[in-house]
Amino acid sequence: MQLDLRTWIILGSIFLGAIITTRTLRWLISRSYKAASAKIKVDPTRYKFTKNALSMIIWMIALGAMASYIPELKALAVTLFAGAGILVAVAGFAAQQAFSNVVGGIFIVMFRPFRVGDLIKVGTRDYGIVEDITLRHTVILNFENKRIIIPNSVISEETIINDSIEDDNVVKFVEVGISYDSDLKKAVSILQEVAMAHPDCLDNRTAKEKKQGVPQVVVRVYEFDDFSINLRAFVWCKDPLQVWKMHSDINIKLKERFDEEGIEIPFPYRTIVFKDGEKKKFNKQTTKT
Repeated sequence: MQLDLRTWIILGSIFLGAIITTRTLRWLISRSYKAASAKIKVDPTRYKFTKNALSMIIWMIALGAMASYIPELKALAVTLFAGAGILVAVAGFAAQQAFSNVVGGIFIVMFRPFRVGDLIKVGTRDYGIVEDITLRHTVILNFENKRIIIPNSVISEETIINDSIEDDNVVKFVEVGISYDSDLKKAVSILQEVAMAHPDCLDNRTAKEKKQGVPQVVVRVYEFDDFSINLRAFVWCKDPLQVWKMHSDINIKLKERFDEEGIEIPFPYRTIVFKDGEKKKFNKQTTKT
């Protein structure tokens, strides 16, 4: 396949025009988003998705235009369109998965189960922050600084836990076990004091609850275990990204306070019972040793 200079110039112009047009549109959309963000809080999801969608459309148009200037490809296109029914069936089957990803991406943008910047958990995967939503996949940045790339068709069928949608306030269970010999009321009081002293602890009580005397941090005894009485504190935080740090800080401070106040966090105990014959045998072996 040999092309003359004029055809090469036209192809190069189309290719260069596609690059310039794509970058210009992406720059204009980014500028529009930044200008809107300076005035009000806006959702970046649609801006990012629009940039990706326009880029794909421009490149599809450019590739089609370039193909029309190459005689061999143009003749091939005419031949293929002659059997349009077969072509559509084959192309539809081949592009089924890709098309479902595009449709999934459009549904995500339309119905917004999550947005760019939300903290989410998809199925059994780790928690992460939505970094980008493209036509094909969604990019999630987890807390190990790894990017989880999930096809939109897959993510549309999964159960999504969104910590950021509607309300950023999140409650964290701070759980600890104390021994049966420890002062239960004292342990509850210390747990409440330590939790409420943390700067990220949020008072999420309603006016009615405050009037009724409901404590800021509610502590419940939820289980009598084999070796411990297990307590659960309901600690609210205003930022789902800070709740993990708050939990760690409370656990550290709680251990220090329990040690100071003589509240025991027990470890499992085992009681070994020897029969008479086994006890004598054990004593004899111990004496030889």
